[in-house]
Amino acid sequence: MSWDEGSPVIGRIFSEQFVESFGPARNKDQALTDRERDIAASLQKRLEEVAFHVLNHLHEETGLTDLGLSGGVAYNSVMNGKILLHTPFRRVFVQPAAGDSGTAIGVCYEIHNGLLKRERSFVMEGACTGPEFSEDEICSELEKSGLSFERYSDREVTQRAAQDIAAGAVLGWFQGRMEFGPRALGNRSIVVDPRRADMKEILNERIKKREPFRPFAPAILEERVGEYFEQTHPAPTMLMVYQVKPEKREEIPAVTHVDGSGRLQTVSREVNPRFHQLISDFDRLTGVPVVLNTSFNENEPIVCTPRQAIDCFMKTRMDVLYLGNYAVRRG
Repeated sequence: MSWDEGSPVIGRIFSEQFVESFGPARNKDQALTDRERDIAASLQKRLEEVAFHVLNHLHEETGLTDLGLSGGVAYNSVMNGKILLHTPFRRVFVQPAAGDSGTAIGVCYEIHNGLLKRERSFVMEGACTGPEFSEDEICSELEKSGLSFERYSDREVTQRAAQDIAAGAVLGWFQGRMEFGPRALGNRSIVVDPRRADMKEILNERIKKREPFRPFAPAILEERVGEYFEQTHPAPTMLMVYQVKPEKREEIPAVTHVDGSGRLQTVSREVNPRFHQLISDFDRLTGVPVVLNTSFNENEPIVCTPRQAIDCFMKTRMDVLYLGNYAVRRG
């Protein structure tokens, strides 16, 4: 990877032997064809075959049924979602910042538990370990921006936001501590109604500009997973793909992929009470305990600060922005 005026450019990551076997690389501006789709599908299938072979051998050697995963390959949520179906493991934990960024956690644990011989105690149930901002800091940024805004009570804010989502609004949701890792998990999120089949296109047109084959994620109340998905093992960091039950696919079309799957996030009341309350309020309005959750950004890293959230709101076609208990509506 190289940088030109701050923009990273990824260089060639395949060999001449790959070209000899599969033909010349597709140019960046060329349309995807069945050839590229077949190569991608075959690589995915082979990855799963190798991974499940390794994991089954690991179980034979250890007899353990709890599995922890990290490393860049552990971001492969399609593979992760099949582990319980193809191995004897019964519980799976995937480190939410499983790639290179997660080595920071490993270093800290090596010092704390390894070098200092301190007792193991901390359990990483979620990924919201980043910066957070006070109501005063948020209000100050809103006032500097010259935007009109409203303030709601703790109970009102999720009720009003749920009403906005149910009415079809594209909603920026900025709350609490930022998530660690690549997934927005309800604190730096864009949240919309999963019942609208056109919502994927609306998000891509207005904000995300993503390839049409890339699905958006369903965030679902943890206690309701079995109603909508074939598997119920918690997936709190959006790193597992499960099949949506056939009878539920038409109910949540914006988050159901072409193969009937969804890269879900299970939302626990204990881990993220405000996001859980938002989805609960949406469920009371609509009878659907699911929202579409995608990262709060537009061709840039996920927003971290109130200033970045306001800037992203201003330059996109988002309808409403919730910063803590404050709301800004597009005029």
